Amino acid sequence: MTELEKMKAGLEYCYDDDEVDALKEKAIIWCQKYNALDPLDFQAQRAVLKENLGSMGEKVWIAKTFNCDNGKNIHIGSNFTGNYNITMLDIREITIGDNVMIGPNTLITTVGHPLSPMGRRRHLGIAKPVTIGNDVWVGGNVTILPGITIGNNVVVAAGAVVTKDVPDNCVVGGVPARKIREIENDVDMGED
Repeated sequence: MTELEKMKAGLEYCYDDDEVDALKEKAIIWCQKYNALDPLDFQAQRAVLKENLGSMGEKVWIAKTFNCDNGKNIHIGSNFTGNYNITMLDIREITIGDNVMIGPNTLITTVGHPLSPMGRRRHLGIAKPVTIGNDVWVGGNVTILPGITIGNNVVVAAGAVVTKDVPDNCVVGGVPARKIREIENDVDMGED
């Protein structure tokens, strides 16, 4: 298998392989183009996002500065707000539902590295997809680690580091993030 095939299969791969690097280099270029756009030209911003993301719904806004590793592995639903300085390391898929808000300085990463120093010296990485449900608010300065699934109607408190899956209808916070309390899902009651 090539390193790119290993990466896509969720196996350990060499992160500085030429094919893998080519994806990152392409993402660097389009993110730079996106970040250089007029901040009030929402039509141009949408066009660049639509061209370079895997998929996106209606009313998607991502503030500058935005960075990613690929772009095509990012799938965003409708009514999305991504605040300043978001990084999405989308070596694998990042799937985000509808009605999601992500606070500034947030990192969503699908890639990790070996605990073994020899594995790190060999520039190995392993990637696992991240899924964020509907009606989620991720506060500022949050880190979401590889392989995490965040349920529907979740609030992730500012500064949290999400290391485990998060169930529906709750608030999580802390390092590592833990469930703080349950919250009501009032969408089912017909409220907007």
